[in-house]
Amino acid sequence: MGERLQEIRLMIGEGKAEAAIGELNALIRESGGVSDEPYYLLGNAYRKKGDWQQALNNYLEAIELNPQSPAASAREMLMSILDFRYKDMYNQ
Repeated sequence: MGERLQEIRLMIGEGKAEAAIGELNALIRESGGVSDEPYYLLGNAYRKKGDWQQALNNYLEAIELNPQSPAASAREMLMSILDFRYKDMYNQ
């Protein structure tokens, strides 16, 4: 699984988020969804696409499986971005 995850990381880095999402969903199905890393990477892929809700959902799934997952800091970073980006919407 490690080599496959490395290939998926490269796909995300190259902007191939849709392909990475397909690969990660297949990997999660095959592995039974017991590892946090595919969910973390899935969150990253959705974040690349600008799908904040799906990114947060997958980060939360990773955190549920492993509270020490890098998804915890990724989620905090994304929440900070969203709070900053949309704070004007709260004042309307």
